[in-house]
Amino acid sequence: MIFCPLYSGSSGNSIFLASHSAKILIDAGLSGKSIEKALVKIGYNPNEIDAILVTHEHIDHIKGVGVLSRKYNIPIYANSLTWKAMIKCIGKIKENNIKIISNNYINIKDMDITSYSISHDAVDPYGYAINCGNKRACVATDLGFISERTKSILKNSDVLLLESNHDVEMLKFGPYPYELKRRILSKIGHLSNDDCGKAILDILNGRFKRIILGHLSKTNNYPELAYQTVVTTLNEAGVKLNIDVNISMAKRDGPSNFINF
Repeated sequence: MIFCPLYSGSSGNSIFLASHSAKILIDAGLSGKSIEKALVKIGYNPNEIDAILVTHEHIDHIKGVGVLSRKYNIPIYANSLTWKAMIKCIGKIKENNIKIISNNYINIKDMDITSYSISHDAVDPYGYAINCGNKRACVATDLGFISERTKSILKNSDVLLLESNHDVEMLKFGPYPYELKRRILSKIGHLSNDDCGKAILDILNGRFKRIILGHLSKTNNYPELAYQTVVTTLNEAGVKLNIDVNISMAKRDGPSNFINF
């Protein structure tokens, strides 16, 4: 499979995945033109996309969903509550492109995709695990904590985009209003750098993983801090970088981490 975050951060999110015969996006949280530009940059045509999977209805995940679906006749997959919450924001969609996830399983050509519930302040947010043959890629962002079920799903991943949203001290002493700070720090908020590092320790199982840290806050984090915080946690636990796990960063403003595995 191929896994490539096109954009990742509080300004907008979209992830591209390809297998031998399928090509999908998980979220399209920037303008349609921005998504098109990113796909062309990595050598793919937007009209090749077989589906868009939506994690939840926040605008940084759905901004370009409707535009892309209408322009390229792309099916959109989301659960029923997410569809109800986002439909007014994404505009009119062809009936045959409205795909409701009802049993946490989707098959798109040679991709078998499992959705799983995560903890975030959206109506019914999902993460996704994408399987093709014996390879698995997972997306786990926008979650206040990682449940035991989520850990069990992530343990079997080869590639994982994992949230490392904020530094707790930067958030506490930063410019956000108190209520927003409290929401971000809650169990329906976002994963901190420290919690991200601890979560990685919980999912390592002897299977080498490529973990991409993403969905960083523009105000309460920066890439070097997120990376160093996570790496320090792993080093202190005796985890060997590039032997047990590879850690990299997703870019906010363009494609990164083009992984062929």
